[in-house]
Order: sequence, then C-alpha cells, then structure tokens
Amino acid sequence: MGALQRKTAAAGAVLLVLGFLTGVLLAQAMTHHIDADLHQILAAHFIAVLGCLWLVAVALTLPMLRYGEKGRRRLVLVTAIPAYGNWGVTAVKSFFHVSGVGLTGDHANDAVFAALGALVVIPSFVAAGAWAYGLLGTRSGD
Repeated sequence: MGALQRKTAAAGAVLLVLGFLTGVLLAQAMTHHIDADLHQILAAHFIAVLGCLWLVAVALTLPMLRYGEKGRRRLVLVTAIPAYGNWGVTAVKSFFHVSGVGLTGDHANDAVFAALGALVVIPSFVAAGAWAYGLLGTRSGD
C-alpha cells in the first residue's frame, strides 16, 4: 500500500471519529443541553460516516486509476474537501437552525447556501466525475 493510500484512508478514519463526536453533540441536542437542530446535527453525524466511506473507497481504488501520482493526489484532495466540508458546514448550520438549500434573504441561510455550493456541491461533482473517469478506461501499461 502506498503512502497516498494510507493518508487517504487515514483521512477517512479521522472523519469517522469526527462523525462519532458529532453523535455526542446529537445526544446533547436531544437532551436539550445544547441548542442545535436535531435533523441537521443527525445529518452531520451520518454525513461524516458516508464521507469516511467515500474516502476509504477512493483509497482502495487509487491503484486502479488511469491517473499518475499527481492526478491521484489531486483526486484525493478534491474528494476530501467535500467530505469534510459537508460534515463541517452541516454541523455548524445546525446551530443556526437554517437549511441552506436555497437563497431566502436570511443572511445565515444564504451564507450556508454559498458554503455548501463552494465546499460541497461543486467539488463533489468534480470529484465523483474525476473518480469515475479515472476508473473507466485503462492505465498506461495495462
């Protein structure tokens, strides 16, 4: 296993730990010890688990990609940004009680909408597309 694979898997493991810690926040919100939107903090908890799985899947498939070392590093980065960004933005927005899925004129909601677009939506499409493209076709030397 290469160093990039190990680092990518480790990034997934760290995100899983953050997801478990978010579960502690969820329990605090459910018992009204903190003021957070239950649906949003639950979503952040699950998003971290799914982001972990995505990063681990990318780590496991790195040797299968048609990209060279530089392209693989870029793919890992463009995958880690939305995985961590989705968890972080969703966790933070739970304390503002906003959804951030559209522009509403509310400053907090609109800021979350912009953050989700820049850190999650666009990079997710880029990462998923690049990953799929990298897996389709053959590597040089195959």
